[in-house]
Amino acid sequence: MTTTDAPWGDVLGQADAVDVLSAAAADEAQLAHGWLITGPPGSGRSTIALAFAAALIAEPLGDEATMRQVIAGTHPDLTRLRTEGVIITIKQAREIVERSYYAPSLGRHRVIVVEDADRMTERTSNVLLKALEEPPERTIWVLCAPSEADLLPTIRSRVRSLRLRELEVDDVARLLVERTGVDPAVAEQSARHAQRHIGMAQRLATDAASRERRAATLGDVVRVRGIGDAVDVAGRIVAHATDDGKALTAERDEAERASLLRTVGYADGAKVPPAVRSQLSALKEEQEKRAKRAVRDGLDRVLTDLQSLYRDVLLLQLGRDEGLINSEMRGDLDALAQAWSPERTLRVLDQVAHTRGALERNVQPVLALESLLITIFSGMVP
Repeated sequence: MTTTDAPWGDVLGQADAVDVLSAAAADEAQLAHGWLITGPPGSGRSTIALAFAAALIAEPLGDEATMRQVIAGTHPDLTRLRTEGVIITIKQAREIVERSYYAPSLGRHRVIVVEDADRMTERTSNVLLKALEEPPERTIWVLCAPSEADLLPTIRSRVRSLRLRELEVDDVARLLVERTGVDPAVAEQSARHAQRHIGMAQRLATDAASRERRAATLGDVVRVRGIGDAVDVAGRIVAHATDDGKALTAERDEAERASLLRTVGYADGAKVPPAVRSQLSALKEEQEKRAKRAVRDGLDRVLTDLQSLYRDVLLLQLGRDEGLINSEMRGDLDALAQAWSPERTLRVLDQVAHTRGALERNVQPVLALESLLITIFSGMVP
């Protein structure tokens, strides 16, 4: 089967994985009750998981109308858990476990797709464990995570793992041209800057402001020369991430609020009775979690860009100039490569990773970034 066949048409560059999953969907002897699809961010884990779900649910096998419904997320035999918070909660896990015991209503199987399964705490993972140990006959679990190490050994031992390959820049660039019609040069640059992350590459390719902001941020960082510069640049980075997060969530937040009010029979702007206020408060709480996640994701992208910058510096220090992610900054890269030792560049990369961990522990973003920039340009050892 090729990746152009339904339901695999949106799966990019994963022919081997498609062969395994399509064969399992067609042959019960090859079908495990639990699957773990791993791969780097942007490799298409969620896309291939949904395609697999479509192939499993379709009744009769290969029914295209059913598969389109599954991929759209509207089929009753598909349960899809996507978290917009920092973690998957125990409540969310219990809800999908409960649904996993329902028999399929229309399709061949009931499929539970858990995206970002690495966002489960140990307690939450244990909620899923029993369902994975003793699954109903027609229920298939599909978990997605960056790597096997991101899940508990007890979870890993009960699923079949499938690793997606890393995409090439040319693969992602070609997809961007096909999907968006952008200039091939912009598509190539976006794919390279996004480090082959399809979603991020698409945003860069279609949003000139995002491309300009990325270039400005990296330019600001390499020109930091003291504490004052570090404080100023850190503040701007956090402000940009916060503004981006608000822009990405504000329109959706308002639409959700208006939809809730319409559902309970009140026009937006009308006086809301106490019985509805609790629902609005719960919605607002979820939206605030989503906004926090959006800001954190924005800061994580900045750190990823900084890692790419110093990775390029290290390559030049080791005598390699092919495969640079930020080739447009060659002058700055050469200057840093000559001014620093490879050992210092490695310490910088360690400090970027340390900052990412600090943000995950809810350290104030401005303080974490200030510390990172001061450390980088003072030569301090983390």
